[in-house]
Amino acid sequence: MNKKIGATLKKDGKCDFCVWAPFAESVELIFKNRTEPQDLSKDEKGYWSGSFSEVSPGTLYKYRLNKKDEFPDPASRSQPDGVHSWSQVIPVDAHDWHDKNWKGRELAEMSIYELHVGTFTPQGTFETIIDKLDHLEELGINTIELMPVAQFPGERNWGYDGVYPFAPQDSYGGVSGLKKLVDACHARNFSILLDVVYNHFGPEGNYISQYGPYFTDKYHTPWGSAINFDDEYSDAVRKHFIQNALMWLEEFHFDGLRLDAIHEIIDRGANHFLRELSEKTDALEQKTGRRYVLIAESDLNDTRLIKDYELGGYGLEGQWVDDFHHSLHTVLTGEKAGYYADFGEMELLAKAFKQAFVYDGTYSVFRKRTVGNNPAGISPDNFVVCIQNHDQVGNRLLGERLAELVSFEKQKLAAATMLSSPFVPMLFMGEEFGEKNRFQYFVSHGDPDLVKAVQEGRKKEFEYFFHSREGEFPDPQAEETFDHSKLNWNFKNDEGKRYLFEFYKILLKLKKEGVFKLFSIKGVQTFTEEDHKILKVSAKDHTGSLTGIFNFGNSIFTEDYSGEKTPEVVISSADKKWGGKITEQELLQEGKLKVPAEAVLIYSS
Repeated sequence: MNKKIGATLKKDGKCDFCVWAPFAESVELIFKNRTEPQDLSKDEKGYWSGSFSEVSPGTLYKYRLNKKDEFPDPASRSQPDGVHSWSQVIPVDAHDWHDKNWKGRELAEMSIYELHVGTFTPQGTFETIIDKLDHLEELGINTIELMPVAQFPGERNWGYDGVYPFAPQDSYGGVSGLKKLVDACHARNFSILLDVVYNHFGPEGNYISQYGPYFTDKYHTPWGSAINFDDEYSDAVRKHFIQNALMWLEEFHFDGLRLDAIHEIIDRGANHFLRELSEKTDALEQKTGRRYVLIAESDLNDTRLIKDYELGGYGLEGQWVDDFHHSLHTVLTGEKAGYYADFGEMELLAKAFKQAFVYDGTYSVFRKRTVGNNPAGISPDNFVVCIQNHDQVGNRLLGERLAELVSFEKQKLAAATMLSSPFVPMLFMGEEFGEKNRFQYFVSHGDPDLVKAVQEGRKKEFEYFFHSREGEFPDPQAEETFDHSKLNWNFKNDEGKRYLFEFYKILLKLKKEGVFKLFSIKGVQTFTEEDHKILKVSAKDHTGSLTGIFNFGNSIFTEDYSGEKTPEVVISSADKKWGGKITEQELLQEGKLKVPAEAVLIYSS
């Protein structure tokens, strides 16, 4: 029997409690408002459970192991007093849902917007995101992706230090606030995805190892011992995370999950955890009649993640593609430190535009080994690309956004490259109006030794990338680091930011209308000029042709055009209506195309 872990209130007034602790000699349930502990019974698989009456919503509890140590529930749904304190009983059906007719959407139809709950709005809560749906609707986004919200220590964190994967962060608004947000998104025709972390736990408040072998020393990750997905007793560990994923989809009505750093989910068993998760999600689709998407973050460039089961794949719907970001970022900025050493050439950008993977079984100088496999035959709709995300901004030493690194014209050029590409686009909050407030790494740990370790670790981790001046390094623990990472919503007072916002709007509209669809067909041709930093992309079928000229250089690019029909401009980033310095008429004169420096021209014929 697949036991449901955590505290589950039943309609008969009782509450079922269940926790896995295979080596414990006894497990007792401790209620904050009662003096007598309640004994739990153990089954043959190491699950301790019991059903108790007179347990009301909001009841606070812990488990006592072996008559001495008391810990919160590793499957707690709420930690109202923080990661070290009591767990709270939360009724599953407390929210009155209004989205019964919602069926979800395919990944191919999504335009994704990644945001951090704490810094997206001044208040930093789930419910205040609802107030910004008008903005996102005007922009043309149809899918929101939340960075991790599992309960973490303190009130400031990216979310990757979560230690209670079943409990939405209390300072964001907890269970109630999150369900209100999801319901409001569906009412406005937005999909909503959640970033989940199944490769490690945060260092503070991490009591799960007190209960059983949730970790294994067989493998090690950047965070320490790996989570136990294939060692002894791993069946219960796998079920813990499968139940968590299905909870977000079924009980919270999320439309999908972004799976953090799956290359650190180490499983050498016959049925990989990711495939099992995909199969269980498919079964849930059959049960609910809704579509769900699973998107992997991976730096392996391994098509097995997204191939169908019958081809030996894991059946995930999509994966992030770092190669696209790195190819574009290096051409835009000229940066070549760290992993950017593998990129920076126009032909690599052309390759990324055509097939997503640059490293497709080729040698990486930075990694000093061959990386990836060939994505031939994989639909471009399986790849999610971006020009900014929380990692690529926040994991810079100073957290600079693209708007601080490149010109206004290059920001438009970058946006057009991403949004005209054949892949699923993802924006990072604020990029649509050129936000310059840095998105920096922040925490609010309670342990002074841990704070010091984080501070020193951040300085060392990226020192090969960027070298800060004395006193410039942002302190992750400082509240001002968090405050300075919040979006500035007064962007419409700035003419340049208004132009950029309007440019994003038209690109997303054209993307939605399928204007760039020809760039996704077989037979797309690319041409590059390294010296002048030119990428030319062209495609045609029986309906016509589409050409994009992306000028990353410092001089005007000109080209003759022939034929009786004058090319029809789809979009020109240098046009005055987007804050440029040229009119559409000046682009096409006397049989010549003109593309200014740091600009893009896309035309049909």
